[in-house]
Amino acid sequence: MTDSQRLEQGDTAPAFRLQDETGSPVSLTDFQGKKVVLYFYPAAMTPGCTTQACDFRDNLNSLQSAGYQVIGISKDEPAKNAEFKAQESINFPLLSDPDLEVHKAYAAYGEKTLYGKTVVGVLRSTFVLDETGFVTLPLYNVKATGHVASLRKKLGIDD
Repeated sequence: MTDSQRLEQGDTAPAFRLQDETGSPVSLTDFQGKKVVLYFYPAAMTPGCTTQACDFRDNLNSLQSAGYQVIGISKDEPAKNAEFKAQESINFPLLSDPDLEVHKAYAAYGEKTLYGKTVVGVLRSTFVLDETGFVTLPLYNVKATGHVASLRKKLGIDD
């Protein structure tokens, strides 16, 4: 996967319709008129993904106060996302993309280096979308720890 396939600021966010942790369908169009923080994480209930999800959970009020809706997407099935959400008291939707179509549409799946080896997998990525569905901030290969604080700073959201 080359960088040219990555989304850039000003691109239209790819549309999607996925199941949330309850099995209910959720579409990007459901959030029309709202700013969205859409983040892709490799796997529920793993250390890094738990750190990141809990960081979003703990900062949700300030993000919502600034007008942002947070949505997590992984390849996990709805039942696993439901377990993850309950276990960690996650307070935003976790969507299931088991066939990786949405991951690929956002270039959040591809080659990465893991422990010195090149592997193909989920690229921890975050996209900030405006009220009309345009990408305002594409962030690829983010770190699980400290990402939300960095994102808040980029968005000008104070504590």
